[in-house]
Amino acid sequence: MVELSILSYDKRQAALPSSSGGSVTLSQLPSASDAALARGRPTNPSPQVSVTIIEARQLVGLNMDPVVCVEVGEEKKYTSMKESTNCPYYNEYFVFDFHVPPDVMFDKIIKLSVSERSRVVLFTSDCLVPWLPEHQFYHKWAILSDPEDLTAGLKGYLKCDIAVVGKGDNIKTPHKANETDEDDIEGNLLLPDGVPPERQWARFYIKIYRAEGLPRMNTSIMANVKKALIGENKDLVDPYVQVVFAGQKGKTSVQKSSYEPLWNEQIIFTEMFPPLCKRIKVQIRDSDKVNDVAIGTHFIDLRKISNEGDKGYLPTFGPAWVNMYGSTRNYTLMDEHQELNEGLGEGVSFRARLLMSLAVEILDTSNPEINKIKLLLPDKRKSHGISPDNCTGKMEEFFLFGAFLEATMIDRKIGDKPINFEVTIGNYGNQIDGMAKPVLRRKKEGGDGDEEESELLQNSSEDEGGEDGEMVSVSSSQPMKPLVTDRNYFHLPYFEKKPCIYIKSWWQDQRRRLYNANIMDKIADKLVSAGRGGRQPGHGVGHEALPGSPSISAENMGQQATTLRSQVKKNTMKDKLKLVQNFLQKLRFLADEPQHTIPDIFIWMISNNKRIAYARVPSKDILYSIVDEEMGKDCAKVKTVFLKLPGKRGFGPAGWTVQAKMEIYLWLGLNKQRKDFLSGLPCGFEEKKIARGQNLPLVYQPVSLPLSIAEKQVFQLRAHMYQARSLFAADSSGLSDPFARVFFTSQSQCTEVLNETLCPTWDQLLVFDNVELYGEAHEMRDDPPIIVIEIYDQDTVGKADFMGRTFAKPVVKMSDEQYCPPRFPPQLEYYQIYRGNSTAGDLLAAFELLQVPTTPSDLPPMDGPTDMDRGPILPVPLGIRPVLSKYRVEILFWGLRDLKRVNLAQVDRPRVDIECAGKGVQSALIQNYKKNPNFSTLVKWFEVDLPENELLHPPLNIRVVDCRAFGRYTLVGSHAVSSLRKFIYRPPDKKATQTGGLCLLMCFTRLLCTSRDILFSSDPSPSLSLLPSSLQSEEEKEKKKKKKKGGGGGGEEVEEEEPDESMLDWWSKYFASIETMKEVGAEQGELEAEFDNFEDWLHTFNLLRGKIGDNDDNATEEERIVGRFKGSMCVYKVPLPDDITKEAGYDPNFGMFQGIPSNDPINVLVRVYIVRATDLHPADINGKADPYIAIKLGKTDIKDKENYISKQLNPVFGKSFDIEATFPMESMLTVAVYDWDLVGTDDLIGETKIDLENRYYSKHRATCGVSQTYSIHGYNVWRDPMKPSQILSKLCKEGKVDGPHFGPGGRVKVANRTDEHLALSVLRHWEDIPRAGCKLVPEHVETRPLLNPDKPGIEQGRLEMWVDMFPMDMPAPGPATDISPRKPKKYELRVIVWNTDEVILEDDDYFTGEKSSDIFVRGWLKGQQEDKQDTDVHYHSLTGEGNFNWRYIFPFDYLMAEEKIVISKKESMFSWDETEYKIPARLTLQVWDADHFSADDFLGAIELDLNRFPRGAKTSKQCSLEMVTNEAELPMVSIFKQKRVKGWWPRALSVQGKVEAELHLLTAEEAEKSPAGLARNEPDPLEKPNRPDTSFIWFLNPLKSIKYLICTRYKWLIIKIVLALLLLIMVALFLYSMPGYMVKKLLGA
Repeated sequence: MVELSILSYDKRQAALPSSSGGSVTLSQLPSASDAALARGRPTNPSPQVSVTIIEARQLVGLNMDPVVCVEVGEEKKYTSMKESTNCPYYNEYFVFDFHVPPDVMFDKIIKLSVSERSRVVLFTSDCLVPWLPEHQFYHKWAILSDPEDLTAGLKGYLKCDIAVVGKGDNIKTPHKANETDEDDIEGNLLLPDGVPPERQWARFYIKIYRAEGLPRMNTSIMANVKKALIGENKDLVDPYVQVVFAGQKGKTSVQKSSYEPLWNEQIIFTEMFPPLCKRIKVQIRDSDKVNDVAIGTHFIDLRKISNEGDKGYLPTFGPAWVNMYGSTRNYTLMDEHQELNEGLGEGVSFRARLLMSLAVEILDTSNPEINKIKLLLPDKRKSHGISPDNCTGKMEEFFLFGAFLEATMIDRKIGDKPINFEVTIGNYGNQIDGMAKPVLRRKKEGGDGDEEESELLQNSSEDEGGEDGEMVSVSSSQPMKPLVTDRNYFHLPYFEKKPCIYIKSWWQDQRRRLYNANIMDKIADKLVSAGRGGRQPGHGVGHEALPGSPSISAENMGQQATTLRSQVKKNTMKDKLKLVQNFLQKLRFLADEPQHTIPDIFIWMISNNKRIAYARVPSKDILYSIVDEEMGKDCAKVKTVFLKLPGKRGFGPAGWTVQAKMEIYLWLGLNKQRKDFLSGLPCGFEEKKIARGQNLPLVYQPVSLPLSIAEKQVFQLRAHMYQARSLFAADSSGLSDPFARVFFTSQSQCTEVLNETLCPTWDQLLVFDNVELYGEAHEMRDDPPIIVIEIYDQDTVGKADFMGRTFAKPVVKMSDEQYCPPRFPPQLEYYQIYRGNSTAGDLLAAFELLQVPTTPSDLPPMDGPTDMDRGPILPVPLGIRPVLSKYRVEILFWGLRDLKRVNLAQVDRPRVDIECAGKGVQSALIQNYKKNPNFSTLVKWFEVDLPENELLHPPLNIRVVDCRAFGRYTLVGSHAVSSLRKFIYRPPDKKATQTGGLCLLMCFTRLLCTSRDILFSSDPSPSLSLLPSSLQSEEEKEKKKKKKKGGGGGGEEVEEEEPDESMLDWWSKYFASIETMKEVGAEQGELEAEFDNFEDWLHTFNLLRGKIGDNDDNATEEERIVGRFKGSMCVYKVPLPDDITKEAGYDPNFGMFQGIPSNDPINVLVRVYIVRATDLHPADINGKADPYIAIKLGKTDIKDKENYISKQLNPVFGKSFDIEATFPMESMLTVAVYDWDLVGTDDLIGETKIDLENRYYSKHRATCGVSQTYSIHGYNVWRDPMKPSQILSKLCKEGKVDGPHFGPGGRVKVANRTDEHLALSVLRHWEDIPRAGCKLVPEHVETRPLLNPDKPGIEQGRLEMWVDMFPMDMPAPGPATDISPRKPKKYELRVIVWNTDEVILEDDDYFTGEKSSDIFVRGWLKGQQEDKQDTDVHYHSLTGEGNFNWRYIFPFDYLMAEEKIVISKKESMFSWDETEYKIPARLTLQVWDADHFSADDFLGAIELDLNRFPRGAKTSKQCSLEMVTNEAELPMVSIFKQKRVKGWWPRALSVQGKVEAELHLLTAEEAEKSPAGLARNEPDPLEKPNRPDTSFIWFLNPLKSIKYLICTRYKWLIIKIVLALLLLIMVALFLYSMPGYMVKKLLGA
């Protein structure tokens, strides 16, 4: 079964080498949303799955009519049916669109099944959609198998492409060198890396024992009524377990009314091993009359519980407890967090735990008994008498301690009511929605282990003091009223006394597993921090090798690490670093323990008895151990935790604000290790016992501080807020009014508000005095508290909008340290600002925390720049603020494009304002935007002080305003250039400039000095290589065409004989180029990608307006674009070096922008060539489209509607369109592909946009591509109105290069070549010329993606095209190149079937019972089944020999370049018009047994690919089946080159049987000249076959038949009988005459 399941993991894991069966999680997630998915954000990237079914081969069965069904999830689509063939060719494309969260998407399975019309599904193949770097399988063969029959082998192969495309993905088509590579089926199987092609069947046994701690799932109304009436009290949940794996589902029975259900059942799946599906979904569900609801979901990753190494093991799990998390436990009819229970997103509460195990057994398929116990459907069996409790470890009492040291940044919405915090572990500590009555089964001293104590269900056991009466579980703090910090946040007054919680809980002791995980985590952290990976990672792992423990892998990695360490050399550093990164990923992967033991800890903030916000802490992180390496990383440490809203509420604007920031200390360990639980608290804390009060329902046990001030440190925090950049646009103008708010402990301060900017430079120092911190000095210095910085947008009305947040740690100076380098003063650093999960800019700041000495005057002074008087606002001090220099910024104002309306009014008189670091310049006003959107004054400049360090340069802001009546200005849009680096001018190297002219001279000298018979090769290597002309013929060079990246270049022949020049056309060049590109492995794409958007001197800046949407998926940047500003800038230190200003022709008005063309309107002829489209998105119900081209440029709108191409997803258009346009008004060319509809409006399939203006003015000369050769006539004629020599002169003049000089004495011919050829060769290597040189755009065809605005970012197909532009004031160009599609050539294939041999004998004779066959041969060309032709019948063949001498004639249309037959026919009687199909040229010959009254019997067939098939054998004896099976080793022939072939071929689909045939191919003209008749008819008749007489029907000529029967069948028998009779007669005569003779002899007569 080809099972592609669509499965995704967090990116970190997905890329891992898997530990079982290769890394296969074929995720189809678009790269952009991987990170989002990893964080569980509810994204909706709506991925699209596209499947192309190309063909099937080697299907098991005779003469079938196969149909392929493609099933993705629940959606099914079918191919058309192909008649009587077992290697059908489809080439059909299917697209499935999904609108579901990625997690749901990745559990879908792609199933490919082949079925026949007469029978049900024959065989299927499933796949898990793969995680490949490109999210695709290309031209791979899926193995088909029969799911009903485990012992059977493969049932055939199906060739397909599968791609999963998300937003922003573009699928690259990998190039194959030639067709035969793909026909190597074994080498191209549809399997992820590392999965063997021969997979075995295996059984997966999943045992479900019992569950605990289930939440209430029904309303209690009915239960209370029942209790009142009958007095019975039921548990309100009816649980069962459902397991889903590889598209199969299994369930246990339902346990009615049980919070602690006991199942002891097993579910069995049968699946190939290693499975392509990498995770098993285990779900506890609540059975309900209306609909079943999930209680909790857990995924088991098979890669984590198996190991494929030499010492590896099959997936093995448990018996172990699995913890499930989901929504909060209180039951409501409509649970808003139900998705969490389905396994989507992070669970916010403990739901239940389940005891289960998994084992795998590989099946022996040779055993015939295997199918008897067929368990395809997951099987459910009771597994009796299994008590796994003793395997899951000994019950131990654990102790969890927590202390809340600080609670600040509490959201003001909940600040008015008292707040308390609750900590839970499992159901322990849960007071609001734990369980009603605890079921207590105390473990008796010396009792047996079964009676384990299940106190999971119980609340904090208040009624029960500890054994020694010393403590009681307390799980929540006292409610307290928060105090105001500032306008947005509150804090709780935890000053001298800190509240604590204690929870006792009972769990199986499986700490060793968590210890191992912690060790690995620590090794990984060390790897990260040290940046060197040589430590022995096997250390301390696997004291006891648990089943499924990662110790084997770890030891293995330990050895690898040691060898790696020894191999690191200077030159191998980079590669080894990559290896270390792999190590790191592996370690992180292994550290994730699949067999959970202790559930995670949840900290909930509760207000008014409602759960508000939570934090989740993994239990392994706070687990205590006496061995340092095994201890959790946060155990006995003060940790900063941010609480967030549960579920979906945590996303979007509401969830971005912090609900609370807590400093919390946690410790978890065995109760007997309890003495150490305070070991990590900051010094000076001590535990205070409080006697239990009568009226306190909860025992409140604070840890208080002794009031010795020795351990209370006083600090001063200095926050140097310099600037922020690329902030989030929070106002409708597309700008913001940002200010920053800095929080430290319970204090907060704000910077000033800067209006209308996304790049504020606050340059402000915020000082926090009297910050009191508790703890020891050295602890403070090493691990100071976190500073939170939030950026807000100030609104005149309403509260400030949140724009982002970042965290920082200050540099700490104790009073006894000096304030001196290297640590002080601190350097400004960039901090990434986050808004939700997306980045929202950077903050440039520095933070220092200074201990206040006994005399506060000893603090370092705050020296600001003296010239600034900003009142109470302190500027950033001198040592910290950047050093500034004077720079000049020159701006090139070119024009504005595509401005949208503002407030419903059109933009009429726009102006551009440029601002950088407080200085700026304004452009000239455009008087009438409609008439001419370009600026009249091109260059302006301003001077500004910028930091010396380029990294600290502030952004440059571009704002476009519209000048309206009455002096009003309206903002149109703005753009922030975040990095000025690429615009900084760096003076060129002196030496390079001088050699510029020299080099050109040398180029020409080299060309002319060589001898007369030398010409240029069109080799694309950088040096101008020269070849003797004898090595290359003109046609060979011209046949190759320079395509985008693949160098064209002469050389290799494509066809056997060199075609005649007149035979060649543009398409010959096109297909030759494609071949060349495949060999080079180049990928064609857009020109913009290769030439950097043609922004060599003219840049395009998108102007944005409007808020960025709150849901960052929906508001794409495209929707906020309101226009584009074209221009450029140049930044340099003043003054400029003299040599620039003194250069010849220097115009001071243009500054650094010398020699730019004028921006006046210009008329241009634009010629658009559309070659073809590929992989269009189907637009009609039948899975096809009727595409046509629509072109829009300015006011010109061309719709080529009448020339639509019917039912085609890969149409060949072959058209050119001429449009006259005026730049700059009409410069954006839109080429769209529409789907023609008979009724209703036509649908847009996709469109592509090209900015022609940038191309036109670019130095790369994108107006008309430079050909490889210069021809004046023929298909390869020079298209540009300027000759190569004129172009070269123009380039030399513009680039101030001396030249060109063509040899002595004026015009020189070199080997009959004019200087045009020389000039062309220099143009093709123009990038080698220093300073002035750049790569010129070659003759090309670009492949552009088609996009549809309704499906942003997802490619809807590709368009191959190119554009030429010619200025109207130059001589007119010649006529457009003819690229109209080649008409297929008409051919006639004549097939003469001479004889058959060794055919299977099917029939039994009525009278004699002998075997015979009535043979006839049927033949057709693939795709033309309805035109099949039969020979006459050779009756009663007794030997399997048949004689026919019968001629078939097949006329067909053929495209030589594509090697395809073209068929045009109506799909059905209702079709509007004919559809064109392209099918490989394949001839099928079938041998049949004719029956009079029943259906004819099929005896075998052979299919010959007319382009490459084995040469026939000369005689029947030499003909063997190997001719078909060993295709690779035998010489192949093509009928299109050989024209006539005769020989014997074996029938591939049967064990025996051969056909002797003759194939003769003629063109239509040749066929007309020498006609031949069908069968044995005139003209050119064939002689009648010489058939044995018995082939006549016996009752027509009985004597003949009898004679033949006797002669053939009983000949030897008759001879034997005659001989025996003769012998008998002789013996009888002998005996008869013997006595008389003897008497005579005796008597002597």
